[in-house]
Amino acid sequence: MAERRTLDRDAKESRHRGREVAVQMLYQWEVGKASMYEVRQTFWTGPAAAESLPDEHRLFATRLADGVVEHVAAIDPIITEAAEHWRIERMNVMDRLILRLAVSEFLHEPETPAKVVINEALELARTFSNDDSVRFINGILDAIRKKLERE
Repeated sequence: MAERRTLDRDAKESRHRGREVAVQMLYQWEVGKASMYEVRQTFWTGPAAAESLPDEHRLFATRLADGVVEHVAAIDPIITEAAEHWRIERMNVMDRLILRLAVSEFLHEPETPAKVVINEALELARTFSNDDSVRFINGILDAIRKKLERE
């Protein structure tokens, strides 16, 4: 039983690390104005490639980042509608990327419970942004979750 808990915790931590990597890839895409092809080429051959991220979690990170880029035109209006009085281009870049990632997971990763998606987004905000962003992201994602009727 203890071994299973350890494996579950390790899997969750690795998936969390995969989400962190996805946000970093999206940052290169957004700020560096690189294509996702270029991001993948440079990201997995640069210093981050030396980190011990199992192949399945590299694939997870890449799938998440690619999903955001592929569906950004559908994701951004969902965020804008939930973020009353905020234009998406005026949001902090990290907050915007974390929101996009979470909404993409809501829409395209149905096996991941909404609570997990939101909790992961809040952890990413704690890592890459600040306490105000945590509250901002939580409010927007909860509104989106309710609108999408996602449990």
